[in-house]
Amino acid sequence: MPDPQQPYEPERAVAGTGMGGQMDLGASEAITLEKTPESPDGTGPQDKPRSLWSDAWHDLRRNPVFIISALVILFLIVISIWPSLIASGSPLKCDLAKAQEGSQSGHPFGFNGQGCDVYTRTIYGARTSVAVGVLATLGVAVLGSVLGGLAGFFGGAGDAILSRITDVFFAIPVVLGGLVLLSVITSNTVWPVIGFIVLLGWPQISRIARGSVITAKQNDYVQAARALGASNSRLLLRHIAPNAIAPVIVVATIALGTYISLEATLSFLGVGLKPPSVSWGIDISAAAPYVRNAPHALLWPSGALAVTVLAFIMLGDAVRDALDPKLR
Repeated sequence: MPDPQQPYEPERAVAGTGMGGQMDLGASEAITLEKTPESPDGTGPQDKPRSLWSDAWHDLRRNPVFIISALVILFLIVISIWPSLIASGSPLKCDLAKAQEGSQSGHPFGFNGQGCDVYTRTIYGARTSVAVGVLATLGVAVLGSVLGGLAGFFGGAGDAILSRITDVFFAIPVVLGGLVLLSVITSNTVWPVIGFIVLLGWPQISRIARGSVITAKQNDYVQAARALGASNSRLLLRHIAPNAIAPVIVVATIALGTYISLEATLSFLGVGLKPPSVSWGIDISAAAPYVRNAPHALLWPSGALAVTVLAFIMLGDAVRDALDPKLR
């Protein structure tokens, strides 16, 4: 207790010692005790702990690989939605009199064997590739995550049956399966190709989701929520899914580039998209016989395909590094 005989001094303060006693402090010392802890670099108050997602976004913004790949993908998405912004004319308009001609004014990429503008067809081909990649990835991610997540959460006979089914699908060669299944389909739309990719692609995501859910459901916070009476749906949606979805996102992002390459491969073999559809695979297939006389007709769609696949793979690698806690 302060001495009642001493006059009150406003610049003095009394603080507890933490062991039942008190100590007399100056005002400056008292203010120091009340300050918020500063960050290690001394620049200001210490921030609250970031979540996995905010921490990952903090790392991605400083990763040049992520920035470059994201800009390339953003450009591809824009020209896929509005190709007329940078390409005038129709990709189906051809003039046989200009077949295999090189670059000229208004046609920087030259013409292919049918006299079609290679530049216009390359720009419009991005729409097909991006649409197939994005839609197929969404279908694979949703179907695989649901089946794998439920199997990993409930286990038992359902888990065993799903594991054997995925083993069967893993044994099917992708290209051979496409040749067999798509050769009997005459549709010129992208939906048969998307359906085929989803059919053979979901087992990979399913196995990743199953393992991630099995690991997440063993955590203490899940056991505590179960002990408090949380239902299975609440456990899955509120506690397990947010902590098990990161590996699925990483694998799906990397696989997106693979699906774009698969669509081009199937179209090159003649069982994917078919003319008059515009696709990089179709243009590569049509230009292959004339590669000696008109190499530009082959190089430009091939280069666009390679850059697109590389951009998505680089993006997936950057996301994987940001979400991997072992690298922190």
